[in-house]
Amino acid sequence: MASGLSRSDLLRAAADADEWDLLIIGGGATGLGAAVEAASRGYRTLLVEARDFACATSSRSTKLVHGGVRYLKQGDLKLVLEALAERGRMLRNAPHLAHRQSFIVPAYSWIDVPFYGTGLTAYDLLARSERLGRSRILTRKQTLGALPGVNPNHLHGGILYYDGQFDDARYAIALLRTVIDLNGVAVNYASATALLKEGSLIRGVRLRDAETGSEFDVRAKVVINATGIFSDSIRHLDDPQTPPVLTVSQGTHFVLPRRFLSGDAALMIPKTSDNRVLFAIPWHDHVVVGTTDEPVPRPDYEPHSLASERQFLAANIERYLGTRPNPEDVLSMWTGQRPLVRQSDASSTAALSRDHTILISPSRLVTITGGKWTTYRKMGEDVIDRAAKLANLPARPSVTRDLKLHGWSAPPFSNTWDDVYGSDLPELNVFASRDAALNEPLHPRLPFRKAEVLWAATYTLARTVDDVLARRTRALFLDARAAIEAAPETARLLAFALDRTPEWQAEQIEAFRALAQNYIWNGD
Repeated sequence: MASGLSRSDLLRAAADADEWDLLIIGGGATGLGAAVEAASRGYRTLLVEARDFACATSSRSTKLVHGGVRYLKQGDLKLVLEALAERGRMLRNAPHLAHRQSFIVPAYSWIDVPFYGTGLTAYDLLARSERLGRSRILTRKQTLGALPGVNPNHLHGGILYYDGQFDDARYAIALLRTVIDLNGVAVNYASATALLKEGSLIRGVRLRDAETGSEFDVRAKVVINATGIFSDSIRHLDDPQTPPVLTVSQGTHFVLPRRFLSGDAALMIPKTSDNRVLFAIPWHDHVVVGTTDEPVPRPDYEPHSLASERQFLAANIERYLGTRPNPEDVLSMWTGQRPLVRQSDASSTAALSRDHTILISPSRLVTITGGKWTTYRKMGEDVIDRAAKLANLPARPSVTRDLKLHGWSAPPFSNTWDDVYGSDLPELNVFASRDAALNEPLHPRLPFRKAEVLWAATYTLARTVDDVLARRTRALFLDARAAIEAAPETARLLAFALDRTPEWQAEQIEAFRALAQNYIWNGD
């Protein structure tokens, strides 16, 4: 069995190195992708994350690996072409976490059939060799058969097309493990409190260990700011007078029981009454419905949904799935924020660019921001190209286009939760076989075993109940009430794995219960 990951050893390695080639701040999709890119080229790579990996934007997506149909409508062919190419790479390099998904656009007007049919045919053609399947027009009867529960009133037919789907937080964990496999170092709960300068140039970072409060300095040839919605905060550590480059918007999702959409296909509404795109997608035997797009004044690790967002989702679930959800039908509700690069002529956040931007300050702080999950690898390639040149590192080509991520295993898969472990699953099963109690369910309404809590602490740097229930398992995102009920047992198992006190357990349970209340809809 593979050895576990020791956070204390990783933290010591971060502190003891004379100088890193690249130091990456931020443990979301962008930072982890950049770290895999750097480590795979043989550069000495350190990544630090202030909280947990993927704890903000990167665990709260709509779970899509896609080219972006709406970006095609906006005429952003460059972004669509790039994303379609990266979609194919994600599905090949991590098939245990990303897979093909069928989507149907229901046509409630005769004009919708040729209009969307033509657009989705163009989407297929742009994908070229990366096409996942041929789109086609469906009759009304075929649409109702493929989308059980869809509103039949005024339905004329539909258009079937294919895109990708994945588990975002688990994909981030695969990237974390890949960094470690490539001899990089990645540490969570280690925040950058200052940028260290010699003269006018950045030479490193002061880090604070959130668990002990201790601080230490780390030197690096170049520092990359990959903190997503918090990018401007790190830029202000470099220069307090630097103007912000980001606008932040947020999107909210509801999670429903499968009976709301019991077929295998996902529903895609390209234009709601207020010109938004809406998805209802099967995910881990539940249905994810979203998303909204609302500007917010500031970034937040735990953003709260707005009443207007909740009302929008409830109304559109009723409109397109035929039933208005009751509070008990909404098993979970989450909100994530997006980093959008400012454009002076944009009239709404939906119009802002999802493409990425790389900025280099006079002190040589490299910031990468914007972008989307699907293009994380290309973002990493681009920023490491720039940073390596800036630091005078040996020029080495990217190898990540065909790099299999940790856990890669060949399909077919079982279509159950266990798939996310990929090639680690046999080791997890051996791990669980040590004690029959570890194979028991963590909660009767959740597909997770007790052994997974210990595995998360031993092999994926999980440090809190939230880490386990939100991102190592997806309990909080699938059923918030069940997650709250599972918190005491999760805290007990985690305390055993991490050698924590009963007082720590009680604090963790209380903190998680308070956090999880934001994932429960009261019907307002």
